[in-house]
Amino acid sequence: MPLPRLLRTSAFRLALVYLALFGVSALGLLGFIYWNTAGFIASQTDQTIEAEITGLAEQYRVTGLAGLTAVVIERSRNQRESLYLLAAGNDRALAGNLDSLPDAPMDPAGWIDFAYQRPVGGVLRTHQARARHLLLPGRFQLLVGRDVEERSQIGRLIREAIVWAAALTMALGLAGGTLMSRNMLRRIEAVNAAAREIMGGDLSRRVPLRGSGDEMDQLAANVNAMLDQIQRLLDGMRQVTDNIAHDLRGPLHRMRTRLEVTLARPADIADYREALEATVNEAESLLGTFNALLSIAELESGMTRQTPEPLDLGRLVSDVAELYAPLAEERGLAFSVEAADGLTVAGERHLLSQALSNLVDNAIKYTPHGGQVRLAAARANGSCEAVVADSGPGIPTAERERVQDRFVRLEASRHRPGSGLGLSLVRAVAKAHGAEFRLEDNEPGLRVVLSLPAAGQRTEGMA
Repeated sequence: MPLPRLLRTSAFRLALVYLALFGVSALGLLGFIYWNTAGFIASQTDQTIEAEITGLAEQYRVTGLAGLTAVVIERSRNQRESLYLLAAGNDRALAGNLDSLPDAPMDPAGWIDFAYQRPVGGVLRTHQARARHLLLPGRFQLLVGRDVEERSQIGRLIREAIVWAAALTMALGLAGGTLMSRNMLRRIEAVNAAAREIMGGDLSRRVPLRGSGDEMDQLAANVNAMLDQIQRLLDGMRQVTDNIAHDLRGPLHRMRTRLEVTLARPADIADYREALEATVNEAESLLGTFNALLSIAELESGMTRQTPEPLDLGRLVSDVAELYAPLAEERGLAFSVEAADGLTVAGERHLLSQALSNLVDNAIKYTPHGGQVRLAAARANGSCEAVVADSGPGIPTAERERVQDRFVRLEASRHRPGSGLGLSLVRAVAKAHGAEFRLEDNEPGLRVVLSLPAAGQRTEGMA
C-alpha cells in the first residue's frame, strides 16, 4: 500500500494515538524519576554541607581561630571533593583549598553555586561546586562546599538518555505502527476484495481465515457465517419461488381451462354455475395460500398487534377436536382427545386455534385408514402443552427442521392436497407466543408438541 494512503488510514492514526500516549507516559515517568533522584542527591549534598559548617562554627566557638584553622587545613588536605576556605575580614585567605571567595551571587541563606578550577591529571579543569558561606564572630568568613561536577555529569547523562529514549521510542513506535497498519490493512483489504467479488456475482466467495483466532479471524468467520446464511436464504427463496410456481400454476391452469371450455361449447345456466362454483373454489384455495403466506410474514416480522388474553388451553383443544372429529370418522380413523382442566395460557385465540387446526388437519391427512389421531392438553414441566399425535408415516429426524420452512413437502410428486405452509404457520404462531414447537417420534407416527408458558410467566413473544 502506498505510504500516503497508509498515513490516512484509521489504523495508522490509532497507532499514532497509542504512541503519543505511551511516549507522554514514559517521558513523564522518566522525568519524575530524574527530578526525584536529582533532588534527593542535591538535598543530601546540602544537608552534608550544612552539618559540616555547623560543626566548624562550633569548633571556632570552642577552640578559637587557631583551632578552626588547624581543622580546616587538615580537612583540606584529606578530602579532595570537599572545598574549604577560611578568610579574614579583608577576604584574605587564611586556610583551605580555595584561593579566594567565589565571584558568584549568593542567596539570602548564604548558598553559592560557582565554577572553579582544579587540577585533574596535571591539567586544570573547570568544575561546578556548591558551597555555604558563614560569617563568624570577629568578621572571619567560613566557606564549606562540595564539588558537584560528577553530579552534574550524571544529570546530563540522564537527560541525554531521556532524549534518546524518547527519540528511539518515537522511531520504533512509528515503525511498529506502520507494520501493524500494513498488516491490518492487508487483512481488511482481503475482506474488501471478497466483498467486491460477491457484489460482482460470485456468491460462493468467502473471506479467508488465518487460523489465529484473533478478532479479525472472528470478524471474517462471522462475515462468512452471514454469507452462508444469505446463501441459504437465497436458496430457500429460490425454492419457495419454484414451489409457488408449481402449486399455483395447476389451479390457475385449471381455472383458465374450465372457463375456456365452458365458453367454447353451448351451455345452459347450470353449466355456467358449475364452472363458476369450481372457479370460486380454486380461487378460494389460492387466497388461502396467499393469506397463509401473509400471516406467516406478519408473525415472523413481529408486525402483529394482537392483544394476548387468558385462554383455557384444554377448552381450545376440545373445540378443535370437536371440529375435526367428523372428518376423522369419515376417513376411518380412531380419534381421541384428552384435555385437562385449569390450563390457562396467555395468547390470541384465533392464532392458536389456527395452529392447532393445521396440526390436526395434517395428522388426519397423512394417517392411513384405520390409524389413530390423538389430541391432548396437559401440564408438563411448568408449561402447558398441546399435543397432536398420529400413527402415520411420521417425519425422518433429518427432515424435521426443513419441513418447517415454507412450501416444503416431503411428497416429491406434490399430488396430495396442501400448500406446505401448515408447519411454517404453526412455528410462526409458536414464536409469536414465546412457545416451544417440537416434532417427535410417536412410534409409529409423528408427535407434535406446542409448549406454551402458563399464564403469568414472562414470554418474549406477544406483548
